[in-house]
Amino acid sequence: MKEVRYFYAPDAATAQELPDEEAQHALRVLRLKEGDEMMLMDGKGNYYRTEVTLAQGHHCQYAVREVLPQQPQWQGHLHLAIAPTKMMDRMEWMLEKAVEVGVDEISFLNCQFSERRVIKIPRAEKIVVAATKQSRKAWVTQLNDMQSFADFIRQPRTCRKYIAHCYEEVPRSYLFDELRQPTETNDALVLVGPEGDFSIDEVRQAVANGFVSVHLGKSRLRTETAGLAAVMMMQLSIE
Repeated sequence: MKEVRYFYAPDAATAQELPDEEAQHALRVLRLKEGDEMMLMDGKGNYYRTEVTLAQGHHCQYAVREVLPQQPQWQGHLHLAIAPTKMMDRMEWMLEKAVEVGVDEISFLNCQFSERRVIKIPRAEKIVVAATKQSRKAWVTQLNDMQSFADFIRQPRTCRKYIAHCYEEVPRSYLFDELRQPTETNDALVLVGPEGDFSIDEVRQAVANGFVSVHLGKSRLRTETAGLAAVMMMQLSIE
């Protein structure tokens, strides 16, 4: 029995043809043909069991045989805001793993000590989509373009808000302990700084705007490791 293949098609319910990049993968790499079954995911909570009706040239058309609405795998909205690393491959690794673990939204921050101040969102979105398919997520993680730290922390939010940093002179608690505290919402946002950490002024600005000062444990972590650790803690706290 042939393994069912998953493809990302945001307009799966109405398009009746795979997007170009997905079609090339289906036809050139996987060699799908008419009559083969495909599972499509629209990134909005639905799977579609489909059958290939045309596999020709660059076109892979399909007919929907069954719509399969999915239930969320966790409760609440989990949001990571992180300053990208200078070496983009490290940030791409973090994006892949964070999506596999499970995160609803990722924002990129431009901080005082940031070494990367521009990020290519289309490239990052491809990493996210690939990880979404691999981990069989029904919802695709939302990516937000680079924002200044000051603008980001001033935005009104109703979730629990945390800033992770390494300054001992600013009182901190362990993020996981904070996340495990009884609360009315599972929505959470964690800020992770650049390779040189946030500036101490940024930490104090965040605290003044309602963010709780936290650490991620006894080890000093690289930015991409800290981002993944924060996502893991958010997930584990709502299990």
